[in-house]
Amino acid sequence: MLDIAIIGGGPAGLSAGLYTTRGGAKNVVMFERGMPGGQITGSSEIENYPGVKDVLSGFDFMQPWQEQCFRFGLKSEQVNVERVAKKGEHFAIHTDNGDFEARAVIVCTGGSPKRSGVAGEDKYYGRGISTCATCDGFFYKGQHVGVLGGGDTALEEALYLSEICEKVTLFHRRNEFRAAPVTVAKAQSKENIVFKTPTIIDEFLGDSKGLTGIRYTHKDTNQQETLELNGFFVFIGYDVNNQILLQEDGSFLCEMSKFGEVIVDLNMKTNVPGLFVAGDLRIDAAKQVVCAAGDGARAALSALAYLEHHK
Repeated sequence: MLDIAIIGGGPAGLSAGLYTTRGGAKNVVMFERGMPGGQITGSSEIENYPGVKDVLSGFDFMQPWQEQCFRFGLKSEQVNVERVAKKGEHFAIHTDNGDFEARAVIVCTGGSPKRSGVAGEDKYYGRGISTCATCDGFFYKGQHVGVLGGGDTALEEALYLSEICEKVTLFHRRNEFRAAPVTVAKAQSKENIVFKTPTIIDEFLGDSKGLTGIRYTHKDTNQQETLELNGFFVFIGYDVNNQILLQEDGSFLCEMSKFGEVIVDLNMKTNVPGLFVAGDLRIDAAKQVVCAAGDGARAALSALAYLEHHK
């Protein structure tokens, strides 16, 4: 019987592992399909984590986290978790390599931004194409960038980028937007945000140094044009990794939002006692490394308090 099972090995999961083991939990296992670190290990540059003055790759940035967490007794199981279920007062962790039981569970499986599928996106992703304005907008200070999307996130990120960049060109496949009217109006009032609608991005263009522009088509006229850009941001949705919470009867283990995110309180507690969720899987997640780490620490403290009250 595990004291605490942690599902996911990104910043939230590793922080939860650090705080649970250092806080006195003796039998804590982190389940991760591969090496710990999470999707942040694929980032080319991390420069906005407080206290880390050097600009590091995501892989180099996460490397010391593992060493620090395992120093206090955190164990790791590199298996695929298929489902977490309630089993009496405890939890059953079903994996592709056998089942485990735990008194408490912290789920930190995160999520990932949707890709556009446009030609050249994979080639220039991280080399001019990004899905996080807060992370990468600063690299394009005073330059011209593009934004793809028509929801609240796309419009809000375009507004954010407009304060940093000289010009923001926003592309959307329709003339109408899913974003709140007040957000659309605010973006339309910005002199340095240009709207290109209805349009379809046909191809991302670049060279050995990275992205240089795009080729796109006006849907009304079928006219194709190219546009030189220094950077491009894709905001067409976000997929949370909530599959392990799906039960055999098709319901979810805990209360979820309409977008499939887990509803938690400020202590990362779900409506199921002993089940905690941290990082991008929870509602209102900021999708920043520092926030995920804080979530993991908060969830760990809550899990320790839960174990103390349920000896």
